[in-house]
Amino acid sequence: MTEEIQGKDEAEVEAQASEKPLEDLSLKELREMAEGIPGVSGVSTMKKEDLVEIIRKSREAGEEGLIERPVFKKPLDKMTVKELRDIAKDIPDVTGVTAMKKEQLLSLIREYWEIEEEEAAARRKKKKIKPTASPRELKLKIATLRTEKEKARAAKDKRMVGIYRRRINRLKKMSRKAAQV
Repeated sequence: MTEEIQGKDEAEVEAQASEKPLEDLSLKELREMAEGIPGVSGVSTMKKEDLVEIIRKSREAGEEGLIERPVFKKPLDKMTVKELRDIAKDIPDVTGVTAMKKEQLLSLIREYWEIEEEEAAARRKKKKIKPTASPRELKLKIATLRTEKEKARAAKDKRMVGIYRRRINRLKKMSRKAAQV
């Protein structure tokens, strides 16, 4: 019997909510309404103004028969698994979201919202290729650094000796790579 009373209370709340303007509804009622909207996550932390705006947009989209793709705060590739799970939980008829890995979540979200991977790839910066010096030039630099290292060792400057040692090692690696090419 208590279930019937609770069911009536929920039905009454929904009926009253549809009659009242959104601004007059309580924060709890707005959150309950926003939880049913697909593609909306983080409802429990949103402010009242944000909730009202989201509900209005979803109603307008519902009247037109179109559901707009949500605007994500950052690219999907940059989101954490937790953020992706929150988004995926709002997708209807999907189960096992908590067990999915990041790649599975990304493909699921992209498929549902029809997001192409090229959007994310276009935003990535391409790595610039550094112009490499010839092995002969690198070996000349190594020779000058070795003399500088010996001067620092004679002056008992351990810090500079370490710096020169690392620079020499780095140049040796670069010369080996340049010789292979």
